[in-house]
Amino acid sequence: MPTVVLMDVSLSMTRPVSLDGIEEFQRKNLAVHGLNMLFEHMASNYRLEFTALMAFSSLWELLVPFTRDYNALQEALSNLEDYDKTCLELALQGVSSVVQQEWGNGCPCQVVLVTDGSLGIGKGSLRHSLQTLKHRGDDKKFPLPYPFPTKMFILCVANAEELQMTDAMENLEELLRLSGGDGQIFTVDGPLCMKSVQAMFGMLIDRAYSPFHAVLHCGNLSSDVQVFPRPEPVVVDEEVEPIPRAVSTEVDEVGTGTTDELEEEPSASQMAGKSPNFCVLLHGSLKVEGMVALVQLGPEWFGMLYSQADSKKKSNLMMSLFEPGSDPLPWLGKISHLGPVSEAAENPYGEDDSKSPFPLQPQVKRSYAQNVTVWIKASGLQTDVQKILRNARKLPDKTQTFYKELNRLRKAALAFGFWELLKGVAELLERECTMLPDSAHPDAAFQLSHAAHQLKLASSGDSQYAAFDHNIVPMHTDFSS
Repeated sequence: MPTVVLMDVSLSMTRPVSLDGIEEFQRKNLAVHGLNMLFEHMASNYRLEFTALMAFSSLWELLVPFTRDYNALQEALSNLEDYDKTCLELALQGVSSVVQQEWGNGCPCQVVLVTDGSLGIGKGSLRHSLQTLKHRGDDKKFPLPYPFPTKMFILCVANAEELQMTDAMENLEELLRLSGGDGQIFTVDGPLCMKSVQAMFGMLIDRAYSPFHAVLHCGNLSSDVQVFPRPEPVVVDEEVEPIPRAVSTEVDEVGTGTTDELEEEPSASQMAGKSPNFCVLLHGSLKVEGMVALVQLGPEWFGMLYSQADSKKKSNLMMSLFEPGSDPLPWLGKISHLGPVSEAAENPYGEDDSKSPFPLQPQVKRSYAQNVTVWIKASGLQTDVQKILRNARKLPDKTQTFYKELNRLRKAALAFGFWELLKGVAELLERECTMLPDSAHPDAAFQLSHAAHQLKLASSGDSQYAAFDHNIVPMHTDFSS
């Protein structure tokens, strides 16, 4: 889980702090001291994680892009310059840009904001940003929540009493809530000094960067391992009284299985040492054989171990966690039912590996008689709308087909709550009606107007016209005479 450290270098961070009545420090110096402590801890315990350093005042700057070189991060801290006023919104936009450019939207990220609690003044201040949240257009949205999973930790080089004298704490709590709420605000306990700031950063380390040590067992073999990022407790929604489940520190290997992905260039594990290590043996075996190993993380909770190449010369032993339960993979069945092929009455794969017991067939056969409309890509939706318009231009000959396709799209739009689609198709049908040639059958104009009117009624959400089971029927007309 990569980390972005966002350091406040505004003028308010240069306010002096008297330490023991002898030496004067700036708040920035205390913050740098705390961050150096964090980077030293991460270099020892989280050395495979990537960290970036950004500085901000009225503008933001990426001082060190994502790196594992903590010496470079500490050197950048020692060369920080002082700038002007605080503008946190621009800095948060910068974090979003830096993370998405490097990792995309799918990678969870931790944001460590180090500030003195000053919100800034006027336009661009956090206070102004939060007050104008509901009065913004789509082109000027507040950057939070981020499009990627985020944990935000706010470290204030100030004590709680100082922050509560103004509305700073309330605004920072609202900022944390907008980020998703999965984080924490840390303040200095007692007077500002090196020791109190160290204690505050120590609480951050305990909360977010404490190493997770466990023992990996496989029969008579075992190995001490460290897992990072630290596995988070999982709450199962289906339980009546949900209790967070945590990964056990005693992890058991259940068995191995094949994988289709096999690295072509084998590389030596970085974990190897002088003494024999089961973890190194397992990693090398999984990498060379192209296999995965099932592991038990706790009661009825499983995962898998596999080798993943970090580059052409480096690879890591990775662990993926399944959903808690006895059968997290339906095609595999209950993991507790798996066992050695040698113990089976007959070889489930056949004498020549010509068959496989997987995937398991579900006990209840599902019915796929009804076609379900699914729009995964924009092209699929565009095709369905074009089909309706093609039939609309061939009315009244294609009346039945026109209404069949129209009702199929209507039901899908209602199921998805896609009211705008109904309005848009109604407008397209009205446009087709106005563009009918003079030679068109008069029934075509009546049917198009009728269909457009019915779609508009459905888009209003009125239960009388927006019922899912209701179908739009052709308008009855008589042009026989």
